Amino acid sequence: MSWTGQRRFIGEATGTQTMEGEIRASAEAALAAIAQSTEGRLKLGLRGAKAFRAFDAWMVVVSVNARTTEDTRRLWGAFPCTDEDTGRAAVLAVLDSTNRILERYLVARGPS
Repeated sequence: MSWTGQRRFIGEATGTQTMEGEIRASAEAALAAIAQSTEGRLKLGLRGAKAFRAFDAWMVVVSVNARTTEDTRRLWGAFPCTDEDTGRAAVLAVLDSTNRILERYLVARGPS
C-alpha cells in the first residue's frame, strides 16, 4: 500500500490455502499495513471476512473493529470479485471499510 506515492506500508499475514483462508489473510495484511500508516493512533482488528455469491457474482465483505482513544466503531466494507481474485477483493473491501475514518489518523510526513 502506498500513500501519496511517498511512503509504502507492507502488511503480512498467514492463512490456510482455502478461499476463506486467503480472504482472511489478505484482509489481515491490509489492516496491518493501514495500522503502520497511522503509527498506532488507530487500532484495527478483523471481526470477519466472507465471500458469497450474490446476483451471479462473488462479493467479499469484511467487518472491522476500529479503536481510538476516543471511540470504538464497527466498520463494514465490500468489494465484488472474480473466483480467482478473492484476496485482492478482501484488501479492497478493507480499504472500503476504513476510507471514511482513515484520513484523520494518517501521519503526514514530508519527503525525506
